[in-house]
Amino acid sequence: MNQSTNTLLINESERVLTLTINRPAQKNALDGATYDALTAALAQATARDDLHAIVLTGAGGYFTAGNDLKDFLNASGGASPALTFLKTISKVNIPIIAALEGGAIGIGVTMLLHCDFVVAGTGTQFRIPFVPLGLCPEGASSLLLARYVGIRKANEWLYRGTPFTAEEAQQAGLINRVVVAGQAESTAQELARDMAGQSRLALTSTKALLQRAAAQDVAATLDAERERFVQCLASPEAKAAFSRFLAK
Repeated sequence: MNQSTNTLLINESERVLTLTINRPAQKNALDGATYDALTAALAQATARDDLHAIVLTGAGGYFTAGNDLKDFLNASGGASPALTFLKTISKVNIPIIAALEGGAIGIGVTMLLHCDFVVAGTGTQFRIPFVPLGLCPEGASSLLLARYVGIRKANEWLYRGTPFTAEEAQQAGLINRVVVAGQAESTAQELARDMAGQSRLALTSTKALLQRAAAQDVAATLDAERERFVQCLASPEAKAAFSRFLAK
């Protein structure tokens, strides 16, 4: 499998698929084409019977600045490329290892809730700025974030949208490891090679069991969040927040 696009680099080696978000000039902000490419790659990987792990990372020393806000301004009330991506990543049947450098913003954080391992370089900044943008949680973060970090920390990050560090993310239980800046992907590849040496049946069985308890709740939450998100997106507060952001 090597079907790279302009915005997503796809590489495969020894049972490991590496997906690299490739919009470095935009800090790897996710537009419709990038979501579509990620969704297709993840769906194809899930349909195969020979892959053992997926490494998900960003080009240019930055994971992702989240959704491209220009796409927000043109969003409709129907199904979105972002929602389709989130539903797809939540159902991937092999371990996903995220390798973060620079920053993870918005959906760049919430997608981590559907990854099995997360490695971040020192200096990586995290932020979930939905409420400051006049929006509400997505990515099933209203359900899953508190399961990872506890309700008090989840409230702090979701309501206030304040930045937090890789070290804080690890202490709270959101990520697995903090490594020297620049070493996140190499560390993730080491973990992936370990997965490549394991029984694929054991890997997929373990992931299926881990997903089982929350699968229906995650699916329902993604849809409920989307309904609220669309309402917020159309609000004057959100439009004013986007205008201020884009004017910078």
